[in-house]
Amino acid sequence: RTPARATAVPPGASTAGGHSHGPGDRPRTERFTSRNPDEFGVPTGREEEWRFTPLARMRALLEPFDASSPLAVETSAPDQVEIREVAGDAEPIGSVLAPADRVSALAMHRVRRAHVVTVPKGTTLADPVTITLRGGGETAYAHLFVDVQPFAEAVVVLDHVGSATLAANVEMRVGDGASLTLVSVQDWAADAVHVAAHAAELGRDSRLKHAVVTFGGDLVRVSPTVRYTAPGGDAELLGLSFADAGQHQEARLYVDHAVPHCRSRVTYKGALQGRDAHTVWIGDVRIRATGVQTDTYELNRNLLLTDGARADSVPNLEIETGEVAGAGHASATGRFDDQQLFYLMARGIPEIEARRLVVRGFFADVINQLGVPAVADRLTAAVEAELAAVGV
Repeated sequence: RTPARATAVPPGASTAGGHSHGPGDRPRTERFTSRNPDEFGVPTGREEEWRFTPLARMRALLEPFDASSPLAVETSAPDQVEIREVAGDAEPIGSVLAPADRVSALAMHRVRRAHVVTVPKGTTLADPVTITLRGGGETAYAHLFVDVQPFAEAVVVLDHVGSATLAANVEMRVGDGASLTLVSVQDWAADAVHVAAHAAELGRDSRLKHAVVTFGGDLVRVSPTVRYTAPGGDAELLGLSFADAGQHQEARLYVDHAVPHCRSRVTYKGALQGRDAHTVWIGDVRIRATGVQTDTYELNRNLLLTDGARADSVPNLEIETGEVAGAGHASATGRFDDQQLFYLMARGIPEIEARRLVVRGFFADVINQLGVPAVADRLTAAVEAELAAVGV
């Protein structure tokens, strides 16, 4: 387990920058972003942002490729929602997300078509919007923009199935007083490779619930980013993953508190079983000097079900002001709690069933927080199937 790091930075030590700073002239704490892939260079694995990632398994995404065969996109939405397909460089593409790595920049630079989902002002959707990306072995780019206009409420489920090598960007604009729940499910076939950047922009008194759920795929790396534009924004970032033998599942989060009186909560949980099952969670929260009265907490828990699995967990807090409502983080990786097992078995529950109950309880709070019954039922069934596969 990698130890947590927290850094307090004097208010004058860094500056809030724009979307692009050269690697040599940006402040130590500023993220480098650019829409030009060449400004990143090809990663070698020695870079901090790539040191956990098995680059050889995603090499096809590190260089430009012909994106003439996009994934099949299936959509389902209530009548009030507008879903349209636009050119990859049309408005509003790129207005929320500033690429922070080479794969995201390549995907934004080279994607030919993007999908824009618009929920009109003041609309409350009775049913979720469902967008399914179905792979048939393609190497592809994809881009989704979700625009929830002021005082609207929506649930969007982004589903990934089949087989593909995919570089994708997802942008979310949540207007003043609006609410968005977005659940991204990675239920790929065993050979899929998926690298994605998600970015959310929150308006005044807006609410975002963002969930990343990963079961399938050979390598899946999702990097969510949250930025606040006005006070009162509230972001809840949830994650649930189950890694089997040989799978690499990685989540890299960045929450940028640059305005006053905003809140964020991060809860990611992962279970691992099988040799070389590997999960990575990086949680970066920055509270700028202007982000007074920020309330933030991030939590990562990992449960190792068998020998040979590895979980890396690195929570980071960077605080530039002493005027915070609350800021903290916690991280733990371990095996079954022997006391829990003893308690259950002492009441006549067989060991295998007791172990399953512990795992169900481990995931239950995240699943219950999703607030999307159809997805919750599906995830519960997926957890049961994973446990049955190895006799846990």
